[in-house]
Amino acid sequence: QVQVVESGGGLVQAGGSLRLSCAASGNIFSINFMDWYRQAPGKQRELVAAITSGGSTNYADSVKGRFAISRDNHKNTMYLQMNSLKPEDTAVYSCNVEAVLDHLGTTWHGWGQGTQVTVSS
Repeated sequence: QVQVVESGGGLVQAGGSLRLSCAASGNIFSINFMDWYRQAPGKQRELVAAITSGGSTNYADSVKGRFAISRDNHKNTMYLQMNSLKPEDTAVYSCNVEAVLDHLGTTWHGWGQGTQVTVSS
């Protein structure tokens, strides 16, 4: 079984910064990918940033130049550094993980519970 836990959300003024963390634990052999998604009230969930095991990254246009995704493969942890935050960044941020469970390549895919980010104007 794999557990995914996000942390680091909170209330911040526009222009401020937050750093989110996503930690995967349990019966993990390796992690294929870890992504950050967000969902604002009344809106569809959207991909914010993604990072592969090799370190390749991808960002939504709306956060390019302001957000930075990184991961620590030894700790199975991913981070999202969010700078120059805007009120429109307000959302629940969730971690999406695909883990490999054994040497046969059995995979597990799941989500964390999410962490609220609120940016005041």
